[in-house]
Amino acid sequence: MSRKACDSIQVENVNKKVKHEIKKIEGKVLLMRKKNSLDRTKLTAAASDFYKEFVGHKVYLQLFYAHHSEGKLGKRAYLEKWCTTFAPKTEDYASFHVSFDWDEGFGIPGAIVVENHHGNEFFLKTVILEGVPGHGSIIFPCDSWVYPFECYKRQRVFFSNQTYLPNQTPGALRALREAELEDLRGTGTGKLEEWDRVYDYAVYNDLGDPDSGAEQVRLVLGGSSEYPYPRRTRTGRAPSKSDPNTERTLGLSEKLHVYVPRDERFNYIKMGDFLAYALKAILHFSVPELKALFDKTPNEFDSLDDVLKLYAEGVEVNDSAKDKIKHHIPELLQELFRSDSSRSYKFPKPQIIAEDKDAWKTDEEFAREVLAGPNPLVIRRLEEFPPRSTLDEGKFGNQSSSITEAHIKDNLDTLTVDQAILKGKMFILDHHDYLMPYLARINTTATKTYATRTLLFLKDDGTLKPLAIELSLPHEEGAQFGAESIVFTPAKEGTTEGTLWQLAKAYVAVNESGHHQLVSHWLRTHCAVEPFIIATNRQLSILHPIHKLLRPHFRDTMQVNAFARQTLINAGGILERTVYPGKFAMEMSAKVYKDWVFTDQALPKDLINRGMAVEDSNSPHEVKLLIEDYPFAVDGLEIWSAIKVWVTDYCKFYYKNDEMVQEDTELQSWWKEIREKGHGDTRRGDWHEIDSCEELINSCTIIIWVASALHAAINFGQYPYGGYPPKSPSMSRRFIPQKETPEYNELQTDPTKALLKTVTPQLQTVLGISLIEQLSIHSKDEVYLGDREENWTTDSEPIKALEKFNKKLKDIEGKITEMNQDEKMKNRYGPVKMPYTLLYRSSEIGLTGRGIPNSVSI
Repeated sequence: MSRKACDSIQVENVNKKVKHEIKKIEGKVLLMRKKNSLDRTKLTAAASDFYKEFVGHKVYLQLFYAHHSEGKLGKRAYLEKWCTTFAPKTEDYASFHVSFDWDEGFGIPGAIVVENHHGNEFFLKTVILEGVPGHGSIIFPCDSWVYPFECYKRQRVFFSNQTYLPNQTPGALRALREAELEDLRGTGTGKLEEWDRVYDYAVYNDLGDPDSGAEQVRLVLGGSSEYPYPRRTRTGRAPSKSDPNTERTLGLSEKLHVYVPRDERFNYIKMGDFLAYALKAILHFSVPELKALFDKTPNEFDSLDDVLKLYAEGVEVNDSAKDKIKHHIPELLQELFRSDSSRSYKFPKPQIIAEDKDAWKTDEEFAREVLAGPNPLVIRRLEEFPPRSTLDEGKFGNQSSSITEAHIKDNLDTLTVDQAILKGKMFILDHHDYLMPYLARINTTATKTYATRTLLFLKDDGTLKPLAIELSLPHEEGAQFGAESIVFTPAKEGTTEGTLWQLAKAYVAVNESGHHQLVSHWLRTHCAVEPFIIATNRQLSILHPIHKLLRPHFRDTMQVNAFARQTLINAGGILERTVYPGKFAMEMSAKVYKDWVFTDQALPKDLINRGMAVEDSNSPHEVKLLIEDYPFAVDGLEIWSAIKVWVTDYCKFYYKNDEMVQEDTELQSWWKEIREKGHGDTRRGDWHEIDSCEELINSCTIIIWVASALHAAINFGQYPYGGYPPKSPSMSRRFIPQKETPEYNELQTDPTKALLKTVTPQLQTVLGISLIEQLSIHSKDEVYLGDREENWTTDSEPIKALEKFNKKLKDIEGKITEMNQDEKMKNRYGPVKMPYTLLYRSSEIGLTGRGIPNSVSI
């Protein structure tokens, strides 16, 4: 709506004489003013606000009466006592009074127009009208930053919490609905500023920094068949000087202000929690003097006791190093060295070693975590032996496995390999095909690692045992000659063979770490969800029932992803410095995305595709697990089904038949844009149309599952399971030692030191576990699955369905607790005595290893 008129809407202002009696409607406005620092610019703006308060230029609001055929805009009403009203110390929002004129002939207000004539923005939480004749209260849930009026081409419009399908929207309100979506789409051009509310698409062309040299050049991901990728949020930044196809890299002070639509940014509580991590992520170990913080061997742990000091004592900081750091980053000193003593950098003890510091070494725990660890998405049923490769033989030669029956036959409980496969007892953890094309290049860097295949056998007690680990390298004469592989089998600890077996497991852990961060975590949750957020805001009005359904599951994701592009996944970022693929990490994830299919993200479909379950109409979740004690799948299916019931109840309230889905113009535009733009690089044939209520339900269930429970299962166990680096290394620096070499002799005489010299070095370890600690923490303002703000809708049936959903989630949590106490379910507890809690819905603040936030919020 323009400031002079209402665009195409005809408006009769109530200033004109009318025959109806004018009454007063009292209102309450909750808002939070910007918390200004005392710099000159902000003081000037504050002084200007104070002046404007007295000359009459304030925040004004106008009611828009939508039920009248043409729409009517009410008389301006002003907030009272702007400069003298403050939020109580215990609350974030201040309450202002406003009084509107109301004419009984105009009907019920359906929207409210807000204009800000102050110098600073404010966050408008809610506008509540009390005592509307014949109606009672009307609530406008705004939840948006309102900038000074000159920042917008149209007045800001907020709708009541009534829900409408497009063709059910009152005629006068429909034009406002369409105008609001037009504003959110933007023009597709120009740099976007902090007050802009534009949701638009861009490829990942902001990861490299070509202006800093060839080492900082990275590929553009997205927009090509060779390197397909989901779209990210467009910022409109200028291109770099040396490459017009790459966005200019932000300076250090700009990184925290990378553009995302203002309402997608963290609130003050979340930003306060996140700021210390974000600054630390940018500056951590960027100062050369930090390399002097450690002991006499500054890049190595000398023993496992040396590692344990990270938790018991911390990394000692001598006065000389401390003074040097203080010169560079004084404001971060206490945050960098947070502990009871400011002389050390200390971490909380991860759960994996809390009860027993050595149990992680066992084969039982190694195998258990493929079912109940932070990356339970890779294991699949083995259906042919030996495992075959899908890589092009013309390019890569024979990449099939070199594991033979002789390697494993003595550990199959009297079964042959064919019998074990037929009985569904053979499984594989496969990190071969996606990694092999990159391995030669990766191993030209400081990294020295393998592509791995791990075979596992399902025992009668429901647990898995590893049978063999294959470590593969590209053939030394060229990739086209296939793989060169060595196979290791379990051996007794304390022997040379036992040490080699532990090393083989370490290389598997390195592969697991990279796959977890790049694929399971980043690609399948963070990255895959962002296009849905963009499309939802561009194509589905806030009045639309599906927008209301999905909105809580998008909170903070765009901001988290924007920060990640600046400090984590960018060239030289923390991921490249701490996870083994290094500078090839994001490129490799693009190759994996080639096989990403939206419908396969449904948990039952994923389990079936991996051979971990079969369809079974008699089972509660319509699938039957091959491994009954598969904690991620067991708990996940409960959560999945609860989400689906909630989505079904919700959608069927608004869509009484399939024709209503087909005729919903916004919904169809939304789905078309997701397929053709947001995830436009995927194969068209892998997408289905949404032309039935059932397909809409399935699609929304997948989106909510991925953004909430799947992300929780992948993310919040990172530190509890992976915070002890010898157990979960993210890098390896040398190959298996050859006989009659100094490295082999060291392996025989000091196997622990040999392991520590092979896996992640000390500096990268501290940086890496600092990262996963912060990613595993729940903030003070976390919102968990099933939680919603009050007054999110006026419809009673969806409200009741949400209450039923929350009750079901509570019941599931109790059921998980009971299963964790059942000694028969050995995969839920393991030798480390660490129960599987990642899919508990609730959590306290902090590092808990449990809790399902509504969204990808960290």
